[in-house]
Amino acid sequence: MRITHAMLLAAGLGTRMRPLTDDRPKPLIRAGGKTLLDHNLDQLVEAGIETVIVNVHYLAEQIEAHCAARVAPKILISDERAALLDSGGGVRKALPMLGKSPFFCLNADTIWLDGPRSNLLRMMEHFDPERMDILLMVAPTVTTIGWGNRGDFRLLQDGRLERAGRHEVVPFAYCGVAILKPALLADRPEVFSLNRLFDEAQEAGRLYGMRLDGLFMHVGTPDALVQAEAALRLGVF
Repeated sequence: MRITHAMLLAAGLGTRMRPLTDDRPKPLIRAGGKTLLDHNLDQLVEAGIETVIVNVHYLAEQIEAHCAARVAPKILISDERAALLDSGGGVRKALPMLGKSPFFCLNADTIWLDGPRSNLLRMMEHFDPERMDILLMVAPTVTTIGWGNRGDFRLLQDGRLERAGRHEVVPFAYCGVAILKPALLADRPEVFSLNRLFDEAQEAGRLYGMRLDGLFMHVGTPDALVQAEAALRLGVF
């Protein structure tokens, strides 16, 4: 299906990236000569996304100025200076700007290298609103850069996702990219995590995953940034 809007979650404090985030927000950290924010915005432009809502909190004026200097896409700011709303609350606040159709939601500290085709375009093609409430982009943990946990999901043969059980290791990491339906955000509290939506969709059998064709980099710490820089310099995987 055709998707025209996206939410880019850029309001975090970036505490695990200190001291690099002492004087700048994490989305403006550079990897491969480009900010993490621009890596994501450029991917969205390539996929034909027309409007992106960026939420801001920590050092918000820096992100606002950076976005204002871009030509494309059209960027709208969702101001969370007053209080952090967590991932779900941030999207809920921005709903009036996101429209009534399914939209992309991206974490600003995750970047990836595409294979032959744009993975965002692949997600649009893969998303079936009749069967799916949420579609997540996932990648094998064994090839993921900057990933340090036991995995998030197992990917079933029919494309549905199941979360890891307690003390269980599963093979796929969430890439921080989702397609969401606006109706999922209705009547939610002001502050909540998107993980609540993921869990509800899984219980209903409507949480699906698409495997990344490329290389996923979770740039959450200074050490992970060093690894991502090396991968981006090579540009191969």
